[in-house]
Amino acid sequence: MEAPKKNAVLGPLVGAVDQGTSSTRFLVFNSKTAELLSHHQVEIKQEFPKEGWVEQDPKEILQSVYECIEKTCEKLEELNIDISNIKAIGISNQRETTVIWDKNTGEPLYNAIAAPVSPGPSDPVAVVPSGSSVPAAGTSSVWLDLRTQSTVANLGGTILGNNFIKSKTGLPLSTYFSAVKLRWLLDNVEKVQKAVEEDRALFGTIDSWLIWSLTGGPKGGVHCTDVTNASRTMLFNIHSLQWDQELCQFFDIPEKILPSVRSCSEIYGLMKSGALEGVPISGCLGDQSAALVGQMCFQDGQAKNTYGTGCFLLCNTGRKCVFSDHGLLTTVAYQLGRDKPVYYALEGSVAIAGAVVRWLRDNLGIITTSDEIEKLAKQVGTSYGCYFVPAFSGLYAPYWDPSARGIICGLTQFTNKCHIAFAALEAVCFQTREILDAMNRDCGFSLRHLQVDGGMTNNKILMQLQADILYIPVVKPSMPETTALGAAMAAGAAEGVNVWSLEPKDLSAVTVERFEPQINAEESEIRFSTWKKAVRKSMGWVKTPSLADIFGGPSIFSSLPLGFFVMGSMLMLIGGRYISGQLLFKLDHFIS
Repeated sequence: MEAPKKNAVLGPLVGAVDQGTSSTRFLVFNSKTAELLSHHQVEIKQEFPKEGWVEQDPKEILQSVYECIEKTCEKLEELNIDISNIKAIGISNQRETTVIWDKNTGEPLYNAIAAPVSPGPSDPVAVVPSGSSVPAAGTSSVWLDLRTQSTVANLGGTILGNNFIKSKTGLPLSTYFSAVKLRWLLDNVEKVQKAVEEDRALFGTIDSWLIWSLTGGPKGGVHCTDVTNASRTMLFNIHSLQWDQELCQFFDIPEKILPSVRSCSEIYGLMKSGALEGVPISGCLGDQSAALVGQMCFQDGQAKNTYGTGCFLLCNTGRKCVFSDHGLLTTVAYQLGRDKPVYYALEGSVAIAGAVVRWLRDNLGIITTSDEIEKLAKQVGTSYGCYFVPAFSGLYAPYWDPSARGIICGLTQFTNKCHIAFAALEAVCFQTREILDAMNRDCGFSLRHLQVDGGMTNNKILMQLQADILYIPVVKPSMPETTALGAAMAAGAAEGVNVWSLEPKDLSAVTVERFEPQINAEESEIRFSTWKKAVRKSMGWVKTPSLADIFGGPSIFSSLPLGFFVMGSMLMLIGGRYISGQLLFKLDHFIS
């Protein structure tokens, strides 16, 4: 294909920073076609200064953004694409990671206290009881910063039986969210304490740190965040859309250090240096919200599922704030303009998705690469009655049973590794159905189809199984960069930029691969009911931890393999059966 001529008119372009826990990327899209033109990626490090601590260098993150922008612009020039056509920049970021810095010097006062790197299996970590709230279903991580466990335990002791945090924020009291990380910094880091006293300290999640730095830093940088990131701090009232004075008092956080809260689509400021100096930064969303927008889930009841090591599911509940009775989080989905309405979402997660493939590879050795599982499953096309429940660290929503452990059942002399591979893929699909069924119950309507993205969606066997087990169509876009696309769409649509129309009639038709159910509804239900039978068989394998175990002090965590994160740090299991004997579940990664 002939490269475009220099200054060829491709239509206005929009860039997107996609800042994650393990890498940073900058991508450039054509705003008229949503075509990805070029991108660059830089890996970033995680630091582990102590057991149970996970940190990142804010300056390294910022430098990686500058590098990605510069390298992408160089690639565009090589393609004879004029970078002056880039009219706006959007930001999508890892959520909850906490940064505090000196507004006079621009220097971080401490490393960023990280959010989970990526979902994956390990032992659960305790979750503090907070009324009837529970963490997002099954979120987990390879790494979890545990330093705030005592902070959460102390705070939890003051609100037992009081649900005011969840009622205001949609979140349980948890180590996962930013407020307790900030509280730890204020309690334990002298430089932070002094900077707050001297009115030099600014707090933000990664988006705030980047926007402030890119728009000038100490020389007039804009200190702001958007509603989606603010809604993951545990300080933001998702009803009033403001920092909540009562919550700030509860966590003893000075409001003066918090960023202003803006919509996801408006001009925050201009780039002050680099190849794109003068270009407005006009879009900002947490990563999972950005993926929801990138999948164009703008209607009530539309949902997307991102398949990786675990799964993140978001369902647009429209302008209605829906609170879950089945272990899901309530969060802000997006607000695409200063005067536009806020839309909400229910969020849940599957703990073990791609992680079960990795387990087959690393622990059992029945495959040597993750891609081989599709080939094995295709050879047999059935599990031959074999069911795999990957409850490596207990069962999460909707069961909340810490005593469960993983099982493979229904084995016969005929069963071989191909059937086990097939059963592992089915397990991902059955777990997704459990969460979607919970969403259907909470929302009061049934999802008509599921939109999907993420690395595992390249597995066609998995996608067809998912359609069969949900008994609704599964829709996969041909352009996989939905998170960055969502940030670019928000930026291009901002007032004053106006190069990307979000009107339904103007949205580019996205090429999709559609997987329709290929079995009848009765067979789908039989397979799902047999899965639930297998789940029941997995229960009761280990002793449930007692209250003394959970609140026995920091030493209990020395015996826990770091890493399993299920949106929180302590959980009260509710319902009659749990109140009678299984009140608390050590469990551990939700949510953009």
